[in-house]
Amino acid sequence: MRSKLLVAAAAFIGLLALPAAAQNPPGGTPSRVRGTVEKLHGQILTVKSREGPELSITLAPGFAVSFLVKKSLADIKAGDYIAATSIKGTDGKLHAKEVRIFPEALRGTAEGQFAWDLVPQSLMTNATVAGISNAPKGHVVKVTYKGGESEIVIDPQTPVFGYGSGDAGLLKPGAAIFIVAQKKPDGGLSAARVTAEKDGVKPPM
Repeated sequence: MRSKLLVAAAAFIGLLALPAAAQNPPGGTPSRVRGTVEKLHGQILTVKSREGPELSITLAPGFAVSFLVKKSLADIKAGDYIAATSIKGTDGKLHAKEVRIFPEALRGTAEGQFAWDLVPQSLMTNATVAGISNAPKGHVVKVTYKGGESEIVIDPQTPVFGYGSGDAGLLKPGAAIFIVAQKKPDGGLSAARVTAEKDGVKPPM
């Protein structure tokens, strides 16, 4: 039993921890794709994008499919590596719109704080949790990343997720997806990883 668990864990880590070259093929620029699956034909994934146009994305051989698992604020611990989408409130503080707890294999992924496009004027912070303190409504999570630190307010209603390892079976018509694709000079899109809807839990990124 122990050997089977170790094999399963290794497979999960291997699926998530793809080489950087596979995640970011050369000759392209990152392009975030949000939408729903129209169809998957071989390595070609057709997506109805959030903005309206239908997009065709070439998936790499052995592409990874992950999904999100509902968690809670109580699952966030000091030392965790998280991703938090936030916006600045009228109080001048960053308030989380959604938080994801990365598996250890993805520690350091896209570390930093930068502009995001989930909603207007949103930020993405990929960082390590340094501490958690109580706030009037929820908690304040202090995070650190290369070159800086930040504090993010997470209230009890903020969606918190972990990651699970899926397969191409999740890429069925109508399923919500999120992809960081590489856009080539000719406009073609390619990707090595897809985050897909599972059991009604849709990627909010």
